[in-house]
Amino acid sequence: MATMTTTQEMLHMVGNKDVDVKRDDLPAKLTEDFLSDFPKLSNEQAGHLRHFYNLASQPDGEWHHMGTQDPGQEWLDAYRYQLATMTYAAGSAHYHRLPALRSIFKNLLEQLIHKMLRREVWGYWYLTSQSGKFVDPDLVEMRKPWADPNKQENIMYSGHLLLMVSLHAMLFDDDKYNQPEALTFHWDPIFWGFGPEKFTYTRSSLQDAILAEMERHNWKGVCCEPNSIFIVCNQFPIIAMRYNDIRDGTAVADKVLKNYTAAWDKEGGFLQDDKFVINWYMVKQDRIVPGGVGITAWTSAFMNGWNSESVHSLFPEQALGFFTKASDGRVNVNDEKVAKIIRELTKSEGVDPQAWSTKKRAQHLAKELEETPGMPFAQPVYGYVAQWVSEVADPALNDGLLRHADMFFNPTWENGGLFYPRNDSQADEHGNWKFVDPFTGNGAIAYARLNVPDGQKKMWEKPWSREHFSSFPFVDEISLASNVDFLRGSWDSGKGVFVVTMRTWDGSTKSVRLLVKNLPAGRYGIYRNGHITEAQDVNDGSHNVEIVIEVGAEETDIVLLKSIS
Repeated sequence: MATMTTTQEMLHMVGNKDVDVKRDDLPAKLTEDFLSDFPKLSNEQAGHLRHFYNLASQPDGEWHHMGTQDPGQEWLDAYRYQLATMTYAAGSAHYHRLPALRSIFKNLLEQLIHKMLRREVWGYWYLTSQSGKFVDPDLVEMRKPWADPNKQENIMYSGHLLLMVSLHAMLFDDDKYNQPEALTFHWDPIFWGFGPEKFTYTRSSLQDAILAEMERHNWKGVCCEPNSIFIVCNQFPIIAMRYNDIRDGTAVADKVLKNYTAAWDKEGGFLQDDKFVINWYMVKQDRIVPGGVGITAWTSAFMNGWNSESVHSLFPEQALGFFTKASDGRVNVNDEKVAKIIRELTKSEGVDPQAWSTKKRAQHLAKELEETPGMPFAQPVYGYVAQWVSEVADPALNDGLLRHADMFFNPTWENGGLFYPRNDSQADEHGNWKFVDPFTGNGAIAYARLNVPDGQKKMWEKPWSREHFSSFPFVDEISLASNVDFLRGSWDSGKGVFVVTMRTWDGSTKSVRLLVKNLPAGRYGIYRNGHITEAQDVNDGSHNVEIVIEVGAEETDIVLLKSIS
């Protein structure tokens, strides 16, 4: 059995650099650069994760900082999009940056999924299901409504929910959401209707419902609003199907992609003549509604998983005119009118499309153009673009966008969390982008900061399988509720090194219990801030090591180093 000590003894041991232990080949002190191969989260990255936790842990019914432009939760900054984007950002951070911190991210994703099942998030569908002239101009009478948000259409909710629960299964080796009634929806208005209704799904049955809708529409995809198939919203369930295939030993995603791409090839593909992704397809009218940079960016950020070569090759042409570099190193996003003029000037005069002087000239010319009718509310273009750039562009461009956000979007720290509060002003007099919606400020910029280049592609190509979990050590039984932020959490099997770096977000001192599971058998030196404090033998079936330690405002590094003897 692994050597264990009492909590009091452990606290004494990790606090004393001169503890006398049997070291074998384990050094008394690690080299100064020992952790250089283990990248650490920045304060901003840790702050985004803390903000996710702050929002997700609010009492049910509270939606602080998440209010949207549209009171009916129908627009692009609705709760569902914020919750889904925070989930994808946290999932990317866990997979790419902190893979050993399983319980921290598992608890966070479960809190976000819990919020996703709240009626405030999906209750809009009862009214939306009746359709309307905006999405179906030939409509002569309203359809009979239904409350179940997953029964038919509504992939803008069901597709995100499927990816959220499928990501949970893939990242944590957990079938919690595939149990009977795991996804339960309570439709229970108090003063109207014939009494409460309950709709139940599992991860598998939710996927089956989406597949049935895809087939019903000849594999072009599932409708978001009635009569409207959006390219972007169908990316999320396709990614989910890939994760579920790896977990369940199926090949659903391959079949779907074969039929999906063939169906769109018959329509001429996903792209318009200007190389932007189409916005949506009107089913009854057999008509395409054109898209712009926003929908293109959002689609490409996730389509990169399965269609990476195309997404990467299109980026330079699609991005032309939308990015201007400032002398201070930041990158501004230009609105559609200004970008269109920059594109024209680049073609006709060979100007530098990213120069500030070009943007200034285009901005002046744009004032002479008449305003054209647009969507009912502003789109979260900056957020979409930030996600896109983080996935497919040069990291320097992503850094420039984040620098702009930090200069113009009023970065705000609250209870250890970092976010960008809502601002309805589009731009200042110099054309600097200032508009921030809750989707962008709570989730999308955080996603861009926590993601890595080709992040979705890497997760698509190598989802964590059951084999991964059989041999990868992880921290269990602790969450962000501990008031501790985790900056490192990795295992290097080649070196036999397990690393965790942490600090409290508020400067307090907390007693933290780290339960490290699934370690390979052997003898481990346990180091605090580079100094050995004890050694433990892991030689039984549990393969666990328990460490209790006081953590404060200063960063604390815990290293488990496996003996080679």
